[in-house]
Amino acid sequence: MSTLLFQPHPILSDKPPSYDPGESCPFICEREARTLGGLLVTRVLRSPDNLAYRWFGERDWQGLTWSEIARRAGHWQRALLADGLKPGDRVAIMLPNGPDWVSLDLAALGLGLIVVPLFINDRAENAAYCLSHSEARFLILPDPVLWREIIAAGPLPAITRVVTVTGSMRPDSDPRVQDLEAWLARPEPLEDERYEVRERDPHAVATICYTSGTTGRPKGVTLTHRNILWNAESGLRAVHADEDDRFLSFLPLSHMLERTVGYYIPIMCGATVSFARGISELPDDLLHERPTILIAVPRIFERIEETVLVTLSAESALKRAIFNSAVALGWERFQHRMGRAPWCPRQWLAAPLQSLIGDKLRARLGGRLRFAIIGGASLAEHTSKLFVGLGIRLLQGYGMTETSPVISVNRLDDDDPSTVGIPLEDVEIRIGDDHELQVRSPGVMRGYWKKAQATEAVLDADGWLHTGDQVALRDRRLHIIGRVKDIMVMSTGEKLSAPDMETAICHDPWIDQAIVIGDQRPCIGALVVLDEAAKGASEAELLDRINALLTRFPSYARVQTVQFSPEPWTIDNELLTPTLKIRRHAVLARFPEQIAKLECRR
Repeated sequence: MSTLLFQPHPILSDKPPSYDPGESCPFICEREARTLGGLLVTRVLRSPDNLAYRWFGERDWQGLTWSEIARRAGHWQRALLADGLKPGDRVAIMLPNGPDWVSLDLAALGLGLIVVPLFINDRAENAAYCLSHSEARFLILPDPVLWREIIAAGPLPAITRVVTVTGSMRPDSDPRVQDLEAWLARPEPLEDERYEVRERDPHAVATICYTSGTTGRPKGVTLTHRNILWNAESGLRAVHADEDDRFLSFLPLSHMLERTVGYYIPIMCGATVSFARGISELPDDLLHERPTILIAVPRIFERIEETVLVTLSAESALKRAIFNSAVALGWERFQHRMGRAPWCPRQWLAAPLQSLIGDKLRARLGGRLRFAIIGGASLAEHTSKLFVGLGIRLLQGYGMTETSPVISVNRLDDDDPSTVGIPLEDVEIRIGDDHELQVRSPGVMRGYWKKAQATEAVLDADGWLHTGDQVALRDRRLHIIGRVKDIMVMSTGEKLSAPDMETAICHDPWIDQAIVIGDQRPCIGALVVLDEAAKGASEAELLDRINALLTRFPSYARVQTVQFSPEPWTIDNELLTPTLKIRRHAVLARFPEQIAKLECRR
């Protein structure tokens, strides 16, 4: 039995929208663009000479305007056509974020080709599977070495062209392989390079995006031009951005959150995107590019918080007291502005304290950050309070690849950090058995590529997508409870959310990774990967720290035994997905000796 709880609604804000949804948009609307190729053409017509993209070249930062990226993509289109590619053919991109990724994506979409993005850090076996399953005809990747690893994992007869950005192979070793410079040199450059839009059907498939499943083979999520454009427009109506904004892109573009929100939305609103060099260079890139908007996962801000707190612990008691007062008063003022707390005179101190304390932290983020959109996992409440209290807005959202991806998000003027926000405009939600969230919207996928049975398991005849996530709906807002399949049922009959417990445990700086074991057992054990600082810690010491973090859980949610993993869980050893999710079943299979020792104490 499912109960319809939320139907399409107007923009949920105390302020009226600055535009009439029935007339015109301050940005490029779905109905105007029609397709993702049309989106680029319309942007070029509106602001041809505005800065579109920045990235770090061999020695310094470089940039392209909207008209320049369109001409570049137009030349790439002629190279694709020279390979005989036709509408509906699949082209795969396995590159880091940057102008080459964007050029091929835009070139392919305009020609009606279907883009298959692959994670640059994925295992060769996974990449080979996705290429084979999608029957991709074209692949671009960084170098020949990676191609050799992929082709060794399985034959790929459908591929007719492989382009490597750097390096080359002997023609006799694999005639399909060509370096980027040679590939682009085949079509003679034109003085007036034109970008073509041959695909004009908004319901045509734009991309097959493979999810990095924690169990089994990845599934190819099939999304149309309209799916993505609708989601981008709805997201932009919820959280406003414009030509004055600058995004710093560091999450992989193969992830739909970054792709829709950090790539297509900027085209829609005319904002500039700077591509970060990598996570290790992110602090420097923040200072240099000074973004106004970030798209991030919680771990980025959790690491900043950990650094701040470690630094703070070495300060005097007075400085710690001032810092804590700044956070507390800033949070109190924020709650008042959101209508959840009364005003009181001490809130006048929040602004000067934020300037004294918060400005230093904001400066580390470039000094211009308006907000960061957080997705991919839940943000800890204490992390939200610290940043929001110091005047740095973190807007939590929720979504999945199958919904293009955003389902809900908090708004700047209607924000509750303990939730994942209010559903987007035109999103219907209902809650089914086991509190499972079901969603229906124009952003819901067409289905899983060549997996009819898997599609039928999650997408019913009426268009409702069964998300597998357990939620509660309070005051229009979604609260994520857990995953339907991640509920541990103990032999005592008690039920617990394993991911919630694991998230809580990993708040301890001693613990890098953790899984809890309790299904069909009378008690709970934990397998953990320790931080270097905790090496040598005793089991008793660690249990005390773990259970101190589980006080908000029921009394039966106490870890009785703990074992240390002999190695960290990484993508390379196949214990993490490319999106850094733990492959629970793989971990259990890898460490049977440690799991067997997680026995209850009488």
